[in-house]
Amino acid sequence: MFNYILRRLILMIPTLLGITLVVFFIINLAPGSPIEQQLQALKFSGSAESSGEVSSGSGAATVTNEVLEALKKQYGFDKPVYERYWIWLKNLVVLDFGESFTYEEEVMDVIIQKFPVSLQFGIASLILSYLISIPLGVFKAIRHGSKFDFITSFILFVAYSIPGFMLAIVLIVFLAGGSFLDIFPIGGLYSDFYDEMNTWERIVDRAYHFVLPLICYTIGSYTTLTLLMKNSLMDEIKKDYVRTARAKGLAENVVYFKHALRNALIPIVTGIGGFLGIFFAGSLLLEKIFQLDGIGLLGFNSVLSRDYNVIMGLLAIQALLMLIGNILSDIAYVLVDPRIDFK
Repeated sequence: MFNYILRRLILMIPTLLGITLVVFFIINLAPGSPIEQQLQALKFSGSAESSGEVSSGSGAATVTNEVLEALKKQYGFDKPVYERYWIWLKNLVVLDFGESFTYEEEVMDVIIQKFPVSLQFGIASLILSYLISIPLGVFKAIRHGSKFDFITSFILFVAYSIPGFMLAIVLIVFLAGGSFLDIFPIGGLYSDFYDEMNTWERIVDRAYHFVLPLICYTIGSYTTLTLLMKNSLMDEIKKDYVRTARAKGLAENVVYFKHALRNALIPIVTGIGGFLGIFFAGSLLLEKIFQLDGIGLLGFNSVLSRDYNVIMGLLAIQALLMLIGNILSDIAYVLVDPRIDFK
């Protein structure tokens, strides 16, 4: 197992290089660089000069050669793209992604500022999804074909077919003072008078603001996990070792929960690898609707403003977490089923 993990860690290096290389060249060769956006700002602010003019491209302002060269040097575009990638790659070793063009702060500082929002909803949605899906899937498998199984399956299919952002709009309209009830706040993480509350009141206030967004975050994931859990357990129930356990006179609860459930959990373990990914999970539409300033909104705004350093910073961290998560999934397989042996 140790040799397998070591090989996977070594293979992470070329994989990460390949991901960052492709994306770096794509975003740097795409039209609409930060220089062009800065030139537009100069044009509208009246800072552009009329003498010694050069054009930066279609729709951009005309500026002097000195201003244009200064902007290129400021954003690092005075070097060829392959050299810029090499510099970025060397800085990646120490997690130095440079300075954000938009926020004028270090990229890591910007990400850390948005990190808590996505982290809170990521962890909460992951825990809630598994707490709901595993017990529900088990009971659906045990009572397969019953009225309970039919009703819950219908609810799950309806829930799965509703996009999270559409559900968010519906919940706001009906439960957050849109047109009907005014039970929950429209958005944000806490109330305006949050600083005046004691510890318990702050916890309640946070939970109160979490209800609607958390429902929308988990609506899709727990439905898939529930059906996967049910189908996996039903497959295990049909196997010979389960029939043998029953033939020995073991109680049904022992057969299901001691023998079949452990093996049925193996497909569910696949999602454990995404645990690290939740640190940077973010839904643009949900964050926009519920006024949550998280990673999803940061990534979207960075793309619009061509903030290359932030884009590459987010990509590198997410890719690294994804690769580490895959290794953790393999380890979890072994913990659930010791018969699995990666060599």
